[in-house]
Amino acid sequence: MNYRHAFHAGNHADILKHAALAAALAIQIKKPKPIVVLDAFAGAGRYDLGLDERAARTGEWRGGVERLWERREQAPAALTPFLDALDMENPDGALRYYPGSPALAQHFLRVGDHLRLVEKHPEEAALLAHAMGRDGRVKVFEEDGWTALRAQLPPTPRRGLVLIDPPFEAQGEFQRMTASLKEGLKRWATGVFMLWSPIVDRALNRAYREQAAVVAGETPCLAIELSPRREGAGGLIGSTLLCLNPPYGFAEACEQFGPFLAETLSDDGAAGWSAMWLVEPK
Repeated sequence: MNYRHAFHAGNHADILKHAALAAALAIQIKKPKPIVVLDAFAGAGRYDLGLDERAARTGEWRGGVERLWERREQAPAALTPFLDALDMENPDGALRYYPGSPALAQHFLRVGDHLRLVEKHPEEAALLAHAMGRDGRVKVFEEDGWTALRAQLPPTPRRGLVLIDPPFEAQGEFQRMTASLKEGLKRWATGVFMLWSPIVDRALNRAYREQAAVVAGETPCLAIELSPRREGAGGLIGSTLLCLNPPYGFAEACEQFGPFLAETLSDDGAAGWSAMWLVEPK
């Protein structure tokens, strides 16, 4: 695996994923019981947009977090958990550092909570461990994310969230997503599962969503989608996040921040946004 998330850190796909993750965690920590967060494809954890040559080479963050940063004063309240984390990463008021999902989740940890981070690539795992510092609530595992999902579920305590966002370098990642979801729900039926996927081929994405709905069975499953680029533009036109067992109030938060993100991140004023239940809660 040669994937390095630094090339894409802070792009529109990250904004959707991390805004949703922050919203979900902010809801979960309202209750006093401890949580466990498992990030199966963690990456380096934190990214220097100013100095990292990979981020500079693609400049994807300029169409993502930079646009959001410039409009943060107009953002809806549902984005506050994410924007607060961005502010904590950049205390001098200038945008430079971007928190990947590990750093973002770390911001929400309380005493008694646990964060388990899995990263297969040795260099990325080393950067991740450094980024997390000496935090006893956090453990970094240098291993395959798919293997870790089998080994680490169900967690203790049995309350929390799993984030699955593989790099989609290999063939068959959509099939692995649904297979892992099926096994994960068997092991931890009450867990919150968040699954991110890119939108490059609409037909492939639709087939994946249909299969995920079948796997979900009676488990509530919300699909949110943000597409800042027009169909046919080539490359990554958008992304989808599925959330199974979403915490109470999560869907409403997404409905709040989704249109704002679509407006802010659109390349040409034609951004698409949707939030729909693939399996409605009973």
